[in-house]
Amino acid sequence: MPTHDTGPARGYLAGARIGAGLAAGSFVLALTFGAVASQESWGSLAPVVASLVIFSGSAQFALVTALASGGAAWAAVASAALINLRFLPMAIAVTPALHGGRLRRALEGQAVVDGSWVAAHEGGDRFNRATLIGATLAQWPAWVSGTALGVLISPPPDLTQTLGLDVVFPAFFAVLLIDELRSSEKAFAAGLVGGTLTAALLIVLPTGPALLGGSCAALIGLRTDRKLRGAGILPVKDTSAVQDSIGDTTREIR
Repeated sequence: MPTHDTGPARGYLAGARIGAGLAAGSFVLALTFGAVASQESWGSLAPVVASLVIFSGSAQFALVTALASGGAAWAAVASAALINLRFLPMAIAVTPALHGGRLRRALEGQAVVDGSWVAAHEGGDRFNRATLIGATLAQWPAWVSGTALGVLISPPPDLTQTLGLDVVFPAFFAVLLIDELRSSEKAFAAGLVGGTLTAALLIVLPTGPALLGGSCAALIGLRTDRKLRGAGILPVKDTSAVQDSIGDTTREIR
């Protein structure tokens, strides 16, 4: 079965606990976004509406950065849209775990954000719907309220760096990444190849394109374990113990 939704109440609580940690980092980043957008003459309402509707830090920062650098509105929107295209395969992967008809699944699909998606992944093609929704419900209010507070108090843009708060969100994602790498050989192989590829690309490319190139290592997930072992990416398992056990069982039956 592609879905795994046992104990929904427990899943919601587990997701909320994970989401609380993500919400702390989200709040800090949202505060920064609200301050920067306000200083770039977005006004008081537009940044909050953007956080309500878009709910994507990377896309919103790309949008405000592109507009601040003098880029055309269509180019800024296009860059933000391209960044959010990652949600398409993520949503397709989690769709079997969602409930109800098209409208309800579309509504539940709005819970697909980076941290929640990783937290809800249970290995293979299984996702916990309750964990996904619980984690997002904890983050969304923090993101919107952080943006509103940033607009109101408009702190200096370098405040988060001065206090070291800019590492909160990346650090939490690093914890999620480590947990994911420990979950399967494929995840570890994808992480190893992706990290190596990104490091190599950083020598000749800017950070953004290098990260996009390194993310191609995720395609390893489409390969079967047998093909990966044949290519030398995964170690070949020692099956001698299993074969001996089968041989002993066969002799006992005889």
